[in-house]
Amino acid sequence: MASMRIKKPTTRKGKKALEDREPKTIENVKKTLIMEGRKCSNDIRQALKDLNMLKKPHSRMMRRNNDVSPFEDAALLEHLSKTNDCHLFLFGSSSKKRPNNLIMGRIYEEQILDMVELGIDNYKALAEFKTEKISQYTKPVVVFNGYKWKFTEELRRLKSLLLDMFRFDQVPTIRLQGIEHVLSFTLTDDLNILVRSYRILLKKSGQRTPRIELLEMGPSLDLSIRRTKIASEDLYKTAMKQPAILKAAKRKNVSRDELGNVHGRVHVGKQDINALQTRKMKGLRKTAEEKRTEKASKRKRTSEEASAEDGDNNEGMDVESGADE
Repeated sequence: MASMRIKKPTTRKGKKALEDREPKTIENVKKTLIMEGRKCSNDIRQALKDLNMLKKPHSRMMRRNNDVSPFEDAALLEHLSKTNDCHLFLFGSSSKKRPNNLIMGRIYEEQILDMVELGIDNYKALAEFKTEKISQYTKPVVVFNGYKWKFTEELRRLKSLLLDMFRFDQVPTIRLQGIEHVLSFTLTDDLNILVRSYRILLKKSGQRTPRIELLEMGPSLDLSIRRTKIASEDLYKTAMKQPAILKAAKRKNVSRDELGNVHGRVHVGKQDINALQTRKMKGLRKTAEEKRTEKASKRKRTSEEASAEDGDNNEGMDVESGADE
């Protein structure tokens, strides 16, 4: 019974850490747990370090080897992800059967949702590119090349996993000078994935919009798909479900074009221009002559209406007197 008891935090720091892990309408940026297996090659170790550099500060790299087999028993991996508050993981290992093995996946409700095993066929480290690097905490532009990403459900999940892995916090606006990094994932005809990292250079073009050049800065990986483990369709839809408050409410007579511009249609009733309220300016004020003329016409109108009413009353009296005779 003592193990089932809920222990409340005793410090302000502990309370803040627990509140940060609670469900929110807008979730925090997903952190990635990066860890090595029982045996690792130099390429795997260096690849994990380079990926950790790209993921900073939203990553947590373990410093010791772990005897874990995610496809056979992932209990320890799920426990470490929960302890470190990570919902994504990268696991590297190397064996005679599966050399240079890289496993990436994501976790939902403290259990593995999707997991893909990739083999590193060709690797070039970040330090081998003698070029200028990007600044830290730069959000990358993720590009997917190839027409086979939507052919199978496994490839669609892999694309979603890669996008989830290298996505940072969402921003409402983009500054051109702030776009410095491009991550390219190319799917070849034989289902190999070519991962390339480029630095964006803004060159003079003689116009307002600069000329764009890409300079490869590493790391460079050629990956082959080995094993996959994806969640069921129902569980996947439940994990991807968003709160109703985040869904944009439908607005009548409002539409968007292909460029994202908002177009609205306004329905206005018939307006009386004479009764329309305008600014009271000196130039629009009535002169004394116009006021006297308006008063005289108003008096004349009221007198005519009064005389017309008296005439109607007299005709009614004559009719009544004729009836009595």
